[in-house]
Amino acid sequence: MLIAFRATWNPLILYFTVLLYSTVLLFCGTARGEDLKASTLRIGTAAVDITPRLGTSMAGYYSPRGADGVHDPLFAKAVVLNDGETKLAIVSLDLIKTTHAVVEKARKLIAEQMSLPPDAVMISATHSHTGPVIPTGSAREDDFGGTSPQVTEYVDKLPQWIAQAVASADQELQPIEASMTVGQCKGIAFNRRFFMQSGKVAWNAGKLNPLIVRAAGPVDEDLPTLLFTNAKGVRQAALLNYSIHLDTVGGTEFSADIPGHVSRMLADAISPDFFTLYLTACCGDVNHIDVSLGGKQKGHEESTRIGTLLAAETLRAFDQTTPLTNVRLSYASQRLQLHAYPVSDEEIETAKRVLDKRRSGVKPEPSFRELVAAYRAIDIAERKREPWDVEVQVFTIGNHAAIVSLPGEIFVELGMSIRQGSPFPITGVAELANGSIGYVPNRVAYPQGEYEVLSARCAQGSGEILVDAALEMLSTLYRNEASRE
Repeated sequence: MLIAFRATWNPLILYFTVLLYSTVLLFCGTARGEDLKASTLRIGTAAVDITPRLGTSMAGYYSPRGADGVHDPLFAKAVVLNDGETKLAIVSLDLIKTTHAVVEKARKLIAEQMSLPPDAVMISATHSHTGPVIPTGSAREDDFGGTSPQVTEYVDKLPQWIAQAVASADQELQPIEASMTVGQCKGIAFNRRFFMQSGKVAWNAGKLNPLIVRAAGPVDEDLPTLLFTNAKGVRQAALLNYSIHLDTVGGTEFSADIPGHVSRMLADAISPDFFTLYLTACCGDVNHIDVSLGGKQKGHEESTRIGTLLAAETLRAFDQTTPLTNVRLSYASQRLQLHAYPVSDEEIETAKRVLDKRRSGVKPEPSFRELVAAYRAIDIAERKREPWDVEVQVFTIGNHAAIVSLPGEIFVELGMSIRQGSPFPITGVAELANGSIGYVPNRVAYPQGEYEVLSARCAQGSGEILVDAALEMLSTLYRNEASRE
């Protein structure tokens, strides 16, 4: 602000004083402007309703379900980040998974509309079990509605909805201040694999089961969070990453499950326009069931309870954020080949008999474990035991924050290995991103067996290959950023 000079000053002195002061302001303003340009991050957000028509087959179980209602809508949510040179798009879908075909079609549309490279677009699913079947051509999906006209129509439209969300977010770009924190939400997530008195490992061993010795794996209670605030200090959006299986609701109504509740509660607490992008962290062996307690833990009441606790912890964490002073964006992607799970010719023949029996309705019906193993064997046989082509992707913001994406239901131990080994102060890991190959257990789980291993389409050690690739890219991007400092 200019000073008001006294009228008694010499006019010549006054002239040169104002000229000098204006010159200083000009140079200071230019330097500050350049600094702002170099450090300004812009963000755009958008959500597109992707709720299917009633009657569409629902995903998540080994039995057919058709949707007969909508409890709350499903969304494709997009955040676009732009530092002036590099642009990134992050999409979260209220769906059971993503597929390679849908992701590639969506990326192509986004590239055509925004000239955004495929590697700069990350598309993940929250893993809601109260959304539609998203088919990959597997026998299980085909048996439970994956080839129905409603599902076919839905999947055909899905890439367009994803691209629409990204394009709309890009139109809403505005300068923001970014900050980060890692909250902790305890007591809502539990490892669902247990060491039993028999010496074996059991899956979902049952509430108050006296034969349980202890959990066979950990839980990740950290809540990596990025908060975006506008120039007026108003909180605009947040990106959350938490490790819990989204199967708390059940039933035959469409629902976004826990992320939907978290989003609505944060909007109620902050402002109606507050935008939440929820990325499901690695939780292949983690769910919401506390076996030390009796009673029911299912339904919208349970989803609301967990969502309330997550939203409350998020609000608490918002008050403890650290500003991101370096907001240059970077990204990397790597394609990997993972060996298929080794199934024998005998297992394939057994699988054919099991599925023929189920499809014919002959009693007694095959057991749950028989079905799980049969569908796995048939899927691998139909692919002629070929390796899985998968993608690991990394986004970074300066030398502060990173987001890793992995292509399946990843065991929590693997996600924790990435977060603990990352050189970035805060690292989120989104599972079911850019395609999915189903369960990816850690190496030690394979000889222990049980449902996730029985279902896994990839060979032992696949998860560790994903971890190594992610850590390598994280280290490279961190070193690259350090060299620019």
